[in-house]
Amino acid sequence: MTVSISTVHVLVDDPDAALAFYRDTLGLTVRNEVAHDGFRWIVLYAPSQPEIQIVLSQPHAGRSQQDGDTIAALLAKGELRPLHFRTDDLDATFEKIAATPGAEVLQEPVSQPWGARDAAVRDPAGNFLRIEQA
Repeated sequence: MTVSISTVHVLVDDPDAALAFYRDTLGLTVRNEVAHDGFRWIVLYAPSQPEIQIVLSQPHAGRSQQDGDTIAALLAKGELRPLHFRTDDLDATFEKIAATPGAEVLQEPVSQPWGARDAAVRDPAGNFLRIEQA
């Protein structure tokens, strides 16, 4: 039996700002966009891993008002679990992210004691991302 990751969901408060960040800054490709009941889901993938989908969705999509409010508050505080990305050129990726409106630099590229060289940022929605040198 083989098990693998197929989809990762990323909650965002502004789908347009998230799309600009993940598509234009990180270079992900849009596979699909779905609008339903006033919300949008945007499905992206990395060209190097087309089998793994990243779905951008809003906190209130498909949830009760109370649950959506709770998740939106956690998103606003930056308290959701981090996403980890890998790049073949950390410095160039970091510079592009640092120049992106709405992105926040938390840690410039540095060699970590555990052997990785990485940087930490927040996307325009406040999601915590670590970007590691491949």
